[in-house]
Amino acid sequence: MNRTRWRLSPLSLCLLAVLAACSGARRDERPGVAAAEEALRNGSPALAAQIAQGMLARNPEDVPALLMQADAETQLGRQTEAAANYQHALRQNPGSVRGKMGLGRLRLATDAAEAAALFEDVAKLEPRNVAALNNLGIARDLLGQHRTAQDAYRLVRSIDAGNIPAQVNLALSLAMSGDGAEAVRLIAPLATEASASPKLRHDYAAVLAMAGRENEAEQILRRDLSPQEVRQVLEAIRDRRNSGL
Repeated sequence: MNRTRWRLSPLSLCLLAVLAACSGARRDERPGVAAAEEALRNGSPALAAQIAQGMLARNPEDVPALLMQADAETQLGRQTEAAANYQHALRQNPGSVRGKMGLGRLRLATDAAEAAALFEDVAKLEPRNVAALNNLGIARDLLGQHRTAQDAYRLVRSIDAGNIPAQVNLALSLAMSGDGAEAVRLIAPLATEASASPKLRHDYAAVLAMAGRENEAEQILRRDLSPQEVRQVLEAIRDRRNSGL
């Protein structure tokens, strides 16, 4: 929890793990598709991109190849090229869940309104798609629409009660909207476990700071950050809290 690390995530903005979401369509069994998918799963995006490029050389309108190319480019940090390929795929298949999810995750960093619209489209197509609902909540939080963001996170939890990203994002959203006590109640059991990741601890510190408990937040942040970094994070949170956003 994907910003200076007080932000929502998978809010690094996760920043932006590839989602190979399934739209419910029959899986493409062509050898090239299967090989590229396997390369993506095994953390070899450059190989996946090479395979997809070969397929696109034969057919530039090949939607599965466009989506694999975009997924691979996302993993490689080529966000402009990835967005162009997701858009190309969506022109060929406007109902592609994978295309909407991939483009939506990219747009979270640059255009939260467009991202929200893409995730809303997916939620209409697949009402129980928890990845779409969770990302819809993130987009709404980025737009300052905290109450409707919380509705999305709660819907995720009604579908999947153990969904930790939704629980953490809900806590962050509640803290941003002024309900610090409930936010701390939600995130503290996760963040105080011995196995909690630094990212989760930082989210907990953000919630504490937004709830006015800066001394506790500072102690947590000092485990992983330099004194200067701690000051910068706390100042960003303080500015956010004082702005009322």
